[in-house]
Amino acid sequence: MTQTSPARAAQATRASRARALIAVMLFVTVVINYLDRSNLSIALPEIARELDLNTAQQGLLLSAFGWTYAALQIPGGWLVDRVPARVLYPVCLTLWSLATLFMGIVGGFVALIVLRLLVGVFEAPAYPINSKVATVWFPERERATAIGFYTSGQFIGLALLTPVLSWLQATVSWHWVFIATGLVGIVWALFWYGWFREPRDSRANAAEIELIRDGGGLVDATRERPQRARISRADLAAVLGRRKLWGLYLGQFCLTSTLWFFLTWFPTYLVEYRNMDYIKSGFLASLPFVAALVGVLASGVLSDFLLRRRVSLGAARKGPIIAGLLLSTLMVGASFTDSTALVIVFLSVAFFGNGLASITWSLVSAMAPQRLLGLTGGMFNFIGNLSSIATPIVIGMIITDESFAPGFAYMTVITVVGVLSYVFLVGRVERVADPEELSAKA
Repeated sequence: MTQTSPARAAQATRASRARALIAVMLFVTVVINYLDRSNLSIALPEIARELDLNTAQQGLLLSAFGWTYAALQIPGGWLVDRVPARVLYPVCLTLWSLATLFMGIVGGFVALIVLRLLVGVFEAPAYPINSKVATVWFPERERATAIGFYTSGQFIGLALLTPVLSWLQATVSWHWVFIATGLVGIVWALFWYGWFREPRDSRANAAEIELIRDGGGLVDATRERPQRARISRADLAAVLGRRKLWGLYLGQFCLTSTLWFFLTWFPTYLVEYRNMDYIKSGFLASLPFVAALVGVLASGVLSDFLLRRRVSLGAARKGPIIAGLLLSTLMVGASFTDSTALVIVFLSVAFFGNGLASITWSLVSAMAPQRLLGLTGGMFNFIGNLSSIATPIVIGMIITDESFAPGFAYMTVITVVGVLSYVFLVGRVERVADPEELSAKA
């Protein structure tokens, strides 16, 4: 008989790192997700010229995604609680990628609006899925880093690929901006279905599963299927009737308003108000996304570092968010200079702040009732992404042909409201009680 050596025994009990692959898969999916949100902003100046659209019509087209995306966050969250991520994500990916691809084939104003509405429909469950996967796969002390890493995908993709898409449009046509991004999404959907698994069905060994579970990861959440087929009044009351959660919802609306400015009006601002060509504007438009990427990566690492140093969960999570929102108010400085270089500096600092504040989903993981993670995430994303409707429309209505300053003023006011929300409404970071659990204890 052979005996197991101490070294081999230690190797057998060492936790595997299967969750690293999950983080990478979430990252790539977020890259694709945000390319399909922002590709319209890259193509819009050329589309507006071809279809003779005014700024109000452009704002309406830019907001079309948000109408369905925001409206379906609650149904999307409900779906996330019931359909495995391995199935739901690739189905959604395929459908929104097809809608994106067809935007490059049809060219009418109404058809573009309809297809953007469909992109919003099928992207609606995406971030609730991300939140659920992160809560299942990562212990609390690693979760902000994981969320920061995959969230950085939205900025890495935009920073690196915005110039590529601008070049593609300049050399071929705006139609290929949508065709190319749509094809990439369809290919990735097949990869996700082939490789993604829940912890106990994956290559993670028992030690890694134990590490995740002992650290607060809900490794069995996907096996505990809800007993009811519909949302109860008590469930809605739990996610709508708590001041703490409303602080998260309002804060997210204010935070994502800055994001949606960059995803919608920013390229048009550079082309139309700064008189840049597509190649130059594509390069300069990528710089704030690089700054946001640095902010995102710093936020997750900083937050988890503070947590490991025994700083309170609330300070470790809320500190980077509030600091980032304060930095975002510097966007208003772009209204007081004629220097393009200074404008890019102000907007890069502001978007660095937006990235620094982007770990808000870690608060959903920490504060949502455990049984209602998907529903709470859906409500959080629903209210937060009302900004995807409000931001493009409001800016389109208040800017003039001569000045973009009213748009920057609006964004600054919204950001200040976000700071106040986290300071005065969220309060102490703790999990909100589940009404079902409370009634069972009673």
